[in-house]
Amino acid sequence: MTAPKTIAVVDIGKTNAKVVLVDGESFQEIAARTMPNGVVNAAPYPHFDTEKLWAFIVESLGALNQERPIDAISVTTHGATAALVGEDGDLVLPVLDYEHEGPQEFAEAYRMVRPRFAESGTPIMPMGLNAGLQIYWQAMRFPEAFAKARAILMYAQYWSFRLTGIAASEVTSLGCHADLWEPRNGRFSSLVEGRGWTRLMPPVRKASDVLALIRPDVAAAAGLRPDVPVHCGIHDSNASLLPHVLTRKAPYAVVSTGTWVVVMASGARPVILDEARDTLINVNALGDPVPSSRFMGGRAFSLLGGKSGDLPPAAIVDVLERGAMLLPSLPEESGPFPGRKASWTVPREELSEDAAQAVIAFHLALMTATCLDLIGAEGPIIVEGPFAANRAFRVMLKVATGRPVLAGGSATGTSIGAACLAAGRAPEPALVSTAEELPKSAADYAARWRSLAGHG
Repeated sequence: MTAPKTIAVVDIGKTNAKVVLVDGESFQEIAARTMPNGVVNAAPYPHFDTEKLWAFIVESLGALNQERPIDAISVTTHGATAALVGEDGDLVLPVLDYEHEGPQEFAEAYRMVRPRFAESGTPIMPMGLNAGLQIYWQAMRFPEAFAKARAILMYAQYWSFRLTGIAASEVTSLGCHADLWEPRNGRFSSLVEGRGWTRLMPPVRKASDVLALIRPDVAAAAGLRPDVPVHCGIHDSNASLLPHVLTRKAPYAVVSTGTWVVVMASGARPVILDEARDTLINVNALGDPVPSSRFMGGRAFSLLGGKSGDLPPAAIVDVLERGAMLLPSLPEESGPFPGRKASWTVPREELSEDAAQAVIAFHLALMTATCLDLIGAEGPIIVEGPFAANRAFRVMLKVATGRPVLAGGSATGTSIGAACLAAGRAPEPALVSTAEELPKSAADYAARWRSLAGHG
């Protein structure tokens, strides 16, 4: 099979949706189209606007194909999301927004049937962040609609299904704090069997598998050749991890940044994961379990009015000298300090804007360092996504961990990782070493933050 020259990646994040053209040889992004991924706050519950997204995907594929003919399509999406598909291929219920509190209605009953943490690697999470709880709630709350479901599709595979008509399951999404998969045993969990959902789970396929050629009607609507293959697809944080899995020797850790900061450790030292602190087991594209931890770092950055760009040294010195800190946690529902309410040690209004930005960057770095420690991460730390461009974040992360910090070269590492599925290989990631240093007092600052945060 000839390697594709041009790969289109459908990349659905929680905040934004993208369709990106990637060169199959250089792995450079050629072009991209983007739209906000909003939530429809309407009956029967807050849900994703899948038809608006579908129209965007088809229109974008057509427009990008005009720039350069598309040879293959790959898909990557955020996790914690499942689609219930009926006999006709349509949704029997809207795709639930995982930030909806509705599933918590049956949280106590669900705890009686969910797998143990040791089995699934899935901690109990707030809102609808456990996909298994979402499905359980939908089955209990909407039994007539649920009875019409013929397949449970994780979100990436929902979109590859829309593109091909072929239903599939895939382990990076099944293993993403879903309670649906046993990472160490490589099989569906006791929840799936116990609730009678096994019949709704399509065959498990590799993320890189070609499901089929694009549906003829979709190809015609987008103006694509009818022989374009569509690959099964992958969870977005695992897409960021994939190039490293394929090219780097463990141990190392990847920090995938976006709405969520997801920290994944390959070759980690053995530790007992604390399910109360948002640690979990992810599953990489090869099917291997990966100790992981997470917090809503991108959401916090947005809520705090975070800004990208270099900060003047004077602002950083001011923050270190005054001990100005932001203590956990924002948002407070998840992450390594659940239930803790964020607080500033020096009121923000008493800081210059540059100093406040330094505090925000340091806070996110120290939250990330906590996550790394909780999962036994060792070796160099690779930062992917938007935070890779935040120098203050990277330098404090280096101070707090005492390990090399490398910045990924692309702001959309998920798209490049997903393109690897179609290319059948991965490039050696272009990484930039963090050479800058902070004043010696930064180590004391990090230690003080840990003490005040209750790190341990």
